[in-house]
Amino acid sequence: MIVVTGAAGFIGSCIVAKLNDRGARDLILADHLNKDKEKNLANKSYSRYYDKKKFLALVRDDQLDSRLEALIHMGACSSTTLQDEQYFRENNFEYSRTLAQWAVRHQVRFIYASSAATYGDGSAGYRDDEATIRKCRPLNFYGQSKQDFDLWVLDNGLADKVTGLRFFNVFGPNEYHKGDMKSVVAKAYQRVVEEGKMSLFKSHRKEYKDGEQKRDFIYVKDAVDIVLFFLDHPDKTGIFNVGTGEARMWNDLARALFAAAGKKTKIEYVEMPQGLEERYQYFTQADMTKLREAGYSRPFTGLEDAVCDYVRYLESHAYL
Repeated sequence: MIVVTGAAGFIGSCIVAKLNDRGARDLILADHLNKDKEKNLANKSYSRYYDKKKFLALVRDDQLDSRLEALIHMGACSSTTLQDEQYFRENNFEYSRTLAQWAVRHQVRFIYASSAATYGDGSAGYRDDEATIRKCRPLNFYGQSKQDFDLWVLDNGLADKVTGLRFFNVFGPNEYHKGDMKSVVAKAYQRVVEEGKMSLFKSHRKEYKDGEQKRDFIYVKDAVDIVLFFLDHPDKTGIFNVGTGEARMWNDLARALFAAAGKKTKIEYVEMPQGLEERYQYFTQADMTKLREAGYSRPFTGLEDAVCDYVRYLESHAYL
C-alpha cells in the first residue's frame, strides 16, 4: 500500500498513473479537489481517496494504517508569486513536518517534493550537498518554505531516513489546473497554434539577452522515473536534485514549441510583472552527480523531444 499526497496535482497524478502502469492499485490518495484537478484522477485506479484536511487529521490522530510501503508527499502550494507567508508555513512546511514525523515514527518510507526554488539566485551553486543547501537563500515564500523543510530534515538528523527531491523546471501532461503556474509550453501552446506567436520575458541583466535566460527543464516523465527509482531503492536517502544537468535558454524552449506545432518562430519579448524582477531566477542547472552516484543511470529526454511529445499530447486534449 502506497500513499500519494497531492495526488490530483501535476507530478502527483503522473506518479499515480505510473504506479498503475506497474500494477499498483492499492493506493491511498490525498488532495484538495476542484473541477480541473478532478480530471487528473480520471481513469486512475486507487483504493481510497481523502480530502487533504481529513487525511491530515488521520495522521495527527495516528489513525492512518502504518502498514504502508511508502508515503510519497507531493502535496504543496507551488506558487512563486503568492505573498502569503503564513499560508506557505502551514501548507508546505508544517504539513510536510507532520507527515515526516509520522512516517519516521512508524518506519514508513517518506519521499517528498522540494524545489530548485530553494537555490535562489544560484550564488551558492546548485549542488545538493548539505554545505550548499545550508547556504541557499530563496527569492520567494514558496522557495523559502521548501528550504525551511529541507533544513528541518538536516537539523533533525533525518537525511538517512527520508528522501527529498529538489525538482527543477518540470513540465508535461496534467498541469492544466495550475493557472499562471503552468509551464510556458502549456500556457503558450494555444496561442502558438492560433496566432503563430508567443511571449517571453525581457531580460533585465546585461549578461543575458532577451530570451537567453536559462533553466534546467525536465520532462515530467523523467521526474516521475526518478521518484520511482527512490521508491524501489529504500536504502537511498537524502536530498537530491531532480533536473537534467543541462541549462537551456527560454528561446530554445520556444523554438522547440514552434517546431513541434509546425509554425515559424515568432517570439515577442514582454516586461516582467511588477515585483517579479528582483525574484526572478536567470539561471538554474542541477548538479546531478549525487543522483548518478546513487545509481540512477537512465538518460534524460532531450528538450526538443520532450516538447514534441508534450505537444502531441496537447493536440489530443482540447480542454487544455
